Amino acid sequence: MTNETTRLIQSHRSIRKYTNEPVSREILEALFASAQWAPTSHNVQAYSIVHVKDKAIQKRLAELCSQAFIATSPVFLVFCADFYRLQLTCEMHATSFTLGQPEDLLVGAVDTALAAQNVMIAARSFGLGGVMIGGIRDNPEAVSELLDLPRYTMPIMGMCLGYPAEEPLQKPRLPQRVVVHEDAYRTEDMLSGLEEYEAISADYYRRRTNGKQTDGWTKQMAEYFNRARRANIKNYVENQGLLRK
Repeated sequence: MTNETTRLIQSHRSIRKYTNEPVSREILEALFASAQWAPTSHNVQAYSIVHVKDKAIQKRLAELCSQAFIATSPVFLVFCADFYRLQLTCEMHATSFTLGQPEDLLVGAVDTALAAQNVMIAARSFGLGGVMIGGIRDNPEAVSELLDLPRYTMPIMGMCLGYPAEEPLQKPRLPQRVVVHEDAYRTEDMLSGLEEYEAISADYYRRRTNGKQTDGWTKQMAEYFNRARRANIKNYVENQGLLRK
């Protein structure tokens, strides 16, 4: 069963090329309002959005993320986990600010991701396309300095938005039987599901790259998790006061 909303969600594609048509202020305000109505743990609203309008800053972020298309994106947003203003609430009411547990970091990341997803879905409802940028965490210290992020904040993801100038193939997802479990986690069909997905995803990459890439998802993930990823994040979140040393 589908409806207009599920069809929109299930037609997601990452868009990295955009027309020159500007995104109106009215649409941006609607996107930001949609972000603010995302679910949030205990209503802490532990996120902020930096709308990067200065093209020099945007170009520098493209360099820090090693993704050149960021510089040409009509709209670039940086979604940040944000406990800075929560620290201010404690000062206002003379209470202790006990940030630093893993739960706090999880709350900030989840709140931020939910707000970002609301923005992406709302943007697509206006005919925009976009892509999330995890590379914003490649150089978190430099990003924080560039954007004047205060203590108790952290860039979680970037987002490019604009009117699409491409129609890429839709990347297939894992078989639902290896993602959705009933009553308890089921492992008996996991391997066969992964083998099935390897064949499906390998065919997708073969068609997308005209045969230049033939490895499917499982081979790619095996390589990805065979090395450390952004090992600098631990020191960064500790120095930002988001996780106790």
